[in-house]
Amino acid sequence: LTAGFGLAEKESYPYLLQEKLKADGFDFEVVNAGVSGDTSLGGLERSDWVLEQENAQILILELGANDLLRGVPVAKMKENLDKIIRKAKVKNIRVLLCGMLAPPTMGAEYQRDFMMAFPDLASEHKVEFLPFLLENVATKKELNQADGIHPNVDGARIMTHNVYQALKPMLAK
Repeated sequence: LTAGFGLAEKESYPYLLQEKLKADGFDFEVVNAGVSGDTSLGGLERSDWVLEQENAQILILELGANDLLRGVPVAKMKENLDKIIRKAKVKNIRVLLCGMLAPPTMGAEYQRDFMMAFPDLASEHKVEFLPFLLENVATKKELNQADGIHPNVDGARIMTHNVYQALKPMLAK
């Protein structure tokens, strides 16, 4: 979702977020470290590189959707996200954790555990939390690409708005 699968760079949410920040007078550079198809394990493996970016101040952590699609055990995904958050905190990088929801087709227990992993981590680590990255986008055919999973241009704008609403209070601190 962060990588902007199926979108031109200027349509992707990191690009749109950069434009929103500039328009509001914030002097931040958005680094798109998203990799299409990546899981929380891939994110963990890249986390040292991401967190060593010069002057990194905030990590928008948006991983887990591909874990869900691949049926990765929730405990493993949660462990990977936990490690990324811990690494960020050691470097005094603030975290905005973006949550994801699981469909009922995954089974009630998986769905419940998956959905609770994100607020549990946010609470445990006292990090900022966006409950559902795809709020007002998911399941809306007109806001998604043909695969029904990845936001189209209009969906990416809404996703950017969702992230910015959670991020903006962090920028004043």
